Amino acid sequence: MKISVIQPASYSGEGEYKNLDRALNYIDEAKEMGSKLVLFPELYPGPANPQSNYETFSTLSKKAKEKDIYIIESHLESDRQGHSVTVQIISPKGESVGKYKRTTPESPYIYKDIDAWNFNYVDHDKLPIFEIEGCKVGLLVCSEVYVPELSRILALKGAEIVFYPAGALINELMSTWKIMIQARAIENLMYTCACQNIYGVEKGVAMIAGPEGILAEREDKGVLTTEIDLERMRWLREENEKIEMPKKYKVVPGTLKWKGPDLYRKYLNK
Repeated sequence: MKISVIQPASYSGEGEYKNLDRALNYIDEAKEMGSKLVLFPELYPGPANPQSNYETFSTLSKKAKEKDIYIIESHLESDRQGHSVTVQIISPKGESVGKYKRTTPESPYIYKDIDAWNFNYVDHDKLPIFEIEGCKVGLLVCSEVYVPELSRILALKGAEIVFYPAGALINELMSTWKIMIQARAIENLMYTCACQNIYGVEKGVAMIAGPEGILAEREDKGVLTTEIDLERMRWLREENEKIEMPKKYKVVPGTLKWKGPDLYRKYLNK
């Protein structure tokens, strides 16, 4: 299956609504490359700011049906308690497969530090799994990649791909961020995908990684596309480690079958 992560040059402020038209162009480009799924960054195409007032679902839904493609978009949802960072999967039928609302860290968080967004973040407590083309996927947001328990929980629930749409201004965190994206793929024997908004001249984090290495990455704005091998990933999960040379894998296989949750609970209770 081919997938694309989109790293757009993003608008903010009064021009934020322009992100929607640009998103449609990126979807066209990804489809021309043969992609079955596209991932957009955190709070893209938005709205990302409570002051913005435009709707994206109906337009993206129509595009998903037109291009026969899955779209993972992100936006801000508001209620009386505050604002939820929401990531949604739209199916090729134009329907919502489901939503994930950022769980970590506990609120409040740094969103008020960012003029382009400036909202009162509210955390949530659910880590759902979704199914796409017979593949189980999970969603996390931005720096949640630094919390290994979140990705491991999704893996233990069956996730084979986890998407990490990121915000922006990662800059000095770049080297550790990229390691985390790859580490989550290695330790959970799954695929990981990330991208971010480009608001200025900063470098991006677009990456698609697998258990045995980085498949594709780019630092500039644009579409990053590659093909993932789900059968290979599933084989790595089922295979047992062998002492042999040469090895048939570049990662220790079968680790999700090792003694895990029961042992963790034992030590947590000590």
